[in-house]
Amino acid sequence: MPVVMLFLAVFTAAINLRAGMASVGAVLDEVIAYYDAPASLAGVITAMPGAFFCIMGLGAVPLARRTGITPTIFGGAVLTLFGLALRPYAPTISLFIVCTVGVVAGVAVANVLLPVWVKQYGGKHMVALMTVYSGVLGLSAALGPLSRLITENWQGALGFWAIPSALQVVVWIYVVAKFRVDIPRGSGTDSELYGSLWRSPTAVSLMLFFGLQSMNGYVQMGWLPVILKDAGVDDSTAATALSVVGFCGILGGLTLPTVIARSRTLTPWVLVFGLATAGGYLGLLVAPAAAPLLWAVVLGVGGWCFPLAVALIPARTRSPLVTAKLSGFVQPYGYVVAAVGPMLIGVAYGILGSFQAILIVLIILGVLLGLLGVTAARNVYIDDELAAQR
Repeated sequence: MPVVMLFLAVFTAAINLRAGMASVGAVLDEVIAYYDAPASLAGVITAMPGAFFCIMGLGAVPLARRTGITPTIFGGAVLTLFGLALRPYAPTISLFIVCTVGVVAGVAVANVLLPVWVKQYGGKHMVALMTVYSGVLGLSAALGPLSRLITENWQGALGFWAIPSALQVVVWIYVVAKFRVDIPRGSGTDSELYGSLWRSPTAVSLMLFFGLQSMNGYVQMGWLPVILKDAGVDDSTAATALSVVGFCGILGGLTLPTVIARSRTLTPWVLVFGLATAGGYLGLLVAPAAAPLLWAVVLGVGGWCFPLAVALIPARTRSPLVTAKLSGFVQPYGYVVAAVGPMLIGVAYGILGSFQAILIVLIILGVLLGLLGVTAARNVYIDDELAAQR
C-alpha cells in the first residue's frame, strides 16, 4: 500500500478516537436537561467509554485473529459512524445511551487494534505512524468540546462528528480492499505467546499505568467543565479549558514516540507527568476560578502519560502477535480502572454536593500514576518476560 495511504488510514482512524466522546462533556448538562433525566445518568454516560472499551477490547484481538485486523477496524468504524449519526436525533435518553454504546464500541476496536496495525504494516515508518496516531488522538480530544462553540445546540455539537467518521469509513474501504484478511504475522506456536501477561511485571504495570491515566482522561473529559462551572467559571471558559487539555495532548503525542525511541530511561518523564497531574488537580482544589486555563495546561502535561503508554505497547514488544496480545491486555483491563473513576465521581458528587474531597483523592492518584510509570516504562521487551515463563 502507498505510504501516503498508510498515514491517511492512521490519521482518519485516530481523529475519531476521542472527538465523539469528548464532545459530550461540554454539553452533558444540556443533554440531561433536554431529556429531563436524573443527574445520576451523567455518571453512567461518562463511565461508558471505559466500560465498553474493556468489553469490546477483550473481544477485539480474538476477532481480529479470525477475520483480520483491517476488516475488524473497518467494522468498528462503521459502527461508530452509525452511532454518531443517529445519537443527536434519539427521542429518548435510553436510545441516546444505545447510540453512545455504538460510538464507544466502535472506537474501542480501533483503540486496541490500531497500534497492532501500525506494528504490522508500519515497517520503517512505525515511529512516524505512532507519532501521527498519538498526535491526532490528542487533536481529536481537543477538538471534541469545541464543536459546541460553533453550533447552535447540543444536537449539532454531537452530530458534527459524524462527518470525520464518514471520511474514515471511505478511506478504510480502500484499506480493506488492500488487506482483506490480515492475521498478525508470526506462528501461533511462538514460545512467548504461551506466557501469562499477568506474570509479566512490565505488562501489569503498563496496564495499571494505562488504566489510571485513562481514568484521569475520562474524569477530565466528563467532569472538568462541571468542576469549573461549580466554582463559578463561565461556560465558554470551562469548555475552552477542556480543549486546552486536549491541545496539550497533541504536543505530547507528537513528541513522545520519538522520546521513547531515543531515551535511555523514561523514569524522569513519567515522574514529571504524574506530578503534573497531581498539580493540576491541586490547582482546581485551591483556586479553580483564579486560573482555570493554567490548571488545564498543567493537567494537559500530566496527560502526556497517555501517548507514552500507547507508544509503549509496540515499543516494548518485538512480534506483532505479542503486540496484539499486549494491546488486548493493557487496554481492556486498563479501561476497567478507567470506567470506575467517572462513575464513582458521579456518585460521590451526588452525595457530597462538592468536588473538594474528590479532588484530594485525584491528587493522590496522580502521584501514584507517576510511581507506576517507573516500572511500566522500563527498557525491557515483554516478549522476553513471556518466554522466560516456559
